[in-house]
Amino acid sequence: MSIWLIRAGSHGEYEHKFIQENRVYVTWDDLDVDLAKMSGRSELTAAMTQRYSEAKPKTIQNWVSQVWPFAHEMKIGDLVVIPLKSQPAVYIGEITGDYQCQPSGPSPFFHSRTVKWIGEAIPRTHFGKDLLFSFGAFMTICRIKRNNAEQRIAVMRNKNWAAENSPVVSKLTRASNSDEETLDIDLEESARDKIAAQIMKRFKGHGLTRLIEGILKAQGYTTYRSPEGADGGADILAGSGPLGFSTPRLCIEVKSEDNPIGREPVDKLLGAMTKFNADQGLFVAWGGFKGNVQKEMASQFFRLRLWTQKEILEQLFEQYDRLDEDLKAELPLKRVWMVASQEEIL
Repeated sequence: MSIWLIRAGSHGEYEHKFIQENRVYVTWDDLDVDLAKMSGRSELTAAMTQRYSEAKPKTIQNWVSQVWPFAHEMKIGDLVVIPLKSQPAVYIGEITGDYQCQPSGPSPFFHSRTVKWIGEAIPRTHFGKDLLFSFGAFMTICRIKRNNAEQRIAVMRNKNWAAENSPVVSKLTRASNSDEETLDIDLEESARDKIAAQIMKRFKGHGLTRLIEGILKAQGYTTYRSPEGADGGADILAGSGPLGFSTPRLCIEVKSEDNPIGREPVDKLLGAMTKFNADQGLFVAWGGFKGNVQKEMASQFFRLRLWTQKEILEQLFEQYDRLDEDLKAELPLKRVWMVASQEEIL
């Protein structure tokens, strides 16, 4: 059994399609050629060179190394890993079908394989740091082998995707020191994982509510934070103005657990908004949301916002300089500039 990383678009724009259709796709635009009919990589190189004439030879070579295995090396029974951009989680599925080509498209969905998703989205925090590092490979499609990933993911699967046990991770990774692969890593994603781990270390449980309150204060809100324990339906109340009497008035619920939140707690927040006479609501779920919760809440767009770890980090970075000094002391961060190159990815 091999483990394959497949990205659902550069920005996660195809995640819903992959998950709902139980398929994974090659997402190169205009690549309307049947890979199964090609006898060697040189044919794919020629086809990609013709379609992407502005790309450098090295870039074409890199793309061929990603696309070719989709048709010729992946096998039924292999697992695919889809790191989500919409929330801090990973989907893992088992390949159930052979390579298929639909030359009529639509673009870019010419090449696909059927998969069976194994359970719901799995929180990123359930995986070891080294596996997350591999999941951050700056590639659209690649095989994950380093640090004995295949055996470790098989163990997690047998345990219903429970979080990895550190001693077991150490034992397994030592056995695979000779199986190192060279991958370009998405440093931004890797840094986000490290910051997320630090947040969970410093702001466990009700502590996350304190961090969210700090972000809201930095945005200009006056807040009331409920004591730890029963909160009456809202962890934080926030209003505009120096006394918090101006609109908008917000009712906020914060969940710090790793597991995705279902529809029921969100509906309870909608009820609490009426109780507290709030204009809008904000549901913060560190572990994200189950299934179609976000899609089902589209009808509440002008009343309710849903934050996952992704939105929390975005707001933290945006408001960091305005945070209370005590919070910044607990979570010391600094900005780092680096060259951003998109040449090698699609």
